[in-house]
Amino acid sequence: MAERKKLLLRLDPEVYAALARWAADDLRSINAQIEYALRQALRQAGRTPK
Repeated sequence: MAERKKLLLRLDPEVYAALARWAADDLRSINAQIEYALRQALRQAGRTPK
């Protein structure tokens, strides 16, 4: 598997709290939930990575 990229992400506290609740509901970490949401958005936009 390719090396994972690291990045700094600044979020509005309310967005972070909503992501934290969503992640907890799905039994994921916040990081995994952000990646899930990004992959879902890429699929919807027809830009799924290979």
